[in-house]
Amino acid sequence: MSLPLEGTRVVDFSRVLAGPHCAKTLLDLGAEVIKIEPPAGDLSRKAFPKVAGMSGYYAQQNAGKRNISIDLNVPGARDAIARLCDTADVIVENFRPGALAAFGLDYEAVSVTNPRVVYASISGYGQHGPWRSRMAYAPTVQAETGITATTIEHFRRSPDQLRSDSLSHADVYSGLHAAIAILACL
Repeated sequence: MSLPLEGTRVVDFSRVLAGPHCAKTLLDLGAEVIKIEPPAGDLSRKAFPKVAGMSGYYAQQNAGKRNISIDLNVPGARDAIARLCDTADVIVENFRPGALAAFGLDYEAVSVTNPRVVYASISGYGQHGPWRSRMAYAPTVQAETGITATTIEHFRRSPDQLRSDSLSHADVYSGLHAAIAILACL
């Protein structure tokens, strides 16, 4: 049985959860996903729990992806990755706005040689506006939007028992919404 995204190539620049979850969803639908990581690796490689040195968190979001470890600051590395982007149907990234522009790998640069590419930029505070450069992690976003307070109230926790959402719903839903938007574009 073939899957709906067979023959679709995704270049995944993302890290931690929202972006990797988006790309994993596309992988599960049959896409080939090539994850680009810096030499130090995705931050989630250091997450616990670990089994035989492998982070379960990292494995859950990245199993089945092809990985390339490359330092975009090394001469020639950007050109190699730009050539890979020329073959992509989809590019996923979740850096702060403008981060990949510094490497000539933003939508404006990539679309010159690959005008059909679907380019998903997942950011916690949008691509424009006064908060665009803020780092966003699910616990912060959930606290700012009131989800944490609502959860505390719902479960009637006292202030000494405050807990954030251990499932990082804000990141998971952001990744799923990005995947839905990519599917609509494809």
